[in-house]
Amino acid sequence: MTQLTRRELLEMAAAGVLLSGTATPAMAAGNDRIVISGASGQLGDQAVKDLLATGVPARSLILVSRTPEALAQYAKLGAATRFGDFSKPESLPAAFAGGTRMLLISIGTSAGPRSVAHGHAIDAAKAAGVKQIAYTSWLGISKGDTQGIAVDHVATEALLRKSGVAYTFLRNSLYMEILLPQAARMVADGKATVAAHEVRVGYVSRGDCAASAAAALATPGHDNKIYDITGPALLGVADIAAAATAATGKPISVVPADPNAPAPRSFAGPSLAFTSTAVADLTGRPATTVKAFFAENRAKLGA
Repeated sequence: MTQLTRRELLEMAAAGVLLSGTATPAMAAGNDRIVISGASGQLGDQAVKDLLATGVPARSLILVSRTPEALAQYAKLGAATRFGDFSKPESLPAAFAGGTRMLLISIGTSAGPRSVAHGHAIDAAKAAGVKQIAYTSWLGISKGDTQGIAVDHVATEALLRKSGVAYTFLRNSLYMEILLPQAARMVADGKATVAAHEVRVGYVSRGDCAASAAAALATPGHDNKIYDITGPALLGVADIAAAATAATGKPISVVPADPNAPAPRSFAGPSLAFTSTAVADLTGRPATTVKAFFAENRAKLGA
């Protein structure tokens, strides 16, 4: 079989053409229509691509964004592209109309608690007849974190539980993408510093988060389930430095931090110091390693 271009794959997905004889998400989804909130953002856009590439037809997608014009490529394939703004609840009934499943991507907002905006989306989705909402939550909740970044996620999970709509909580770890600037500094300096009380974290690629979300929506069996979305291994400074060296060939020495220096600000608390197999369980493939991720993003490391 000749290799297909990405555009050809997307066009085949839009037409509902299956790429193998095995069961696919498109077959499992049946007559469902999947709403993707924040579809023009990085995570939402990748989730759309994953759904299309695995056989969900574009006509089964309702893509919602504050900038729906950015979704023109998917509209051409047959997806519905609609304006929707969580801070403008009057925009949401039309945005979600006809949807049966939904990916609720957590938003950032300066206009009060984001759980309030999420609540608007949950209420509108329920009224529209959505029967499952997959929500991108926070990994630390699984280990009892209720402070800081966890506050709005805990509140949103509570709203979903009370809504009566089937939920799927995708509790994402920190993205590997945030390691790229840190690794680029290591490469430039030839040195990496390990804090005295370093917490090693199961960083996960944004692509794995998107693929997991797509699978949770397009395959059955995920109602009222919670998944801890992590990378395959706990990573500390030495691991990051080793992966950066492997990607660039630049040696990096690892040294302990000055014990009198203030600790750097970080979201990497003890509640993130674990890994799971959820990415592989949901997608059927292993989670991306930091070595593979850095190799793919070698140019961003300054090599």
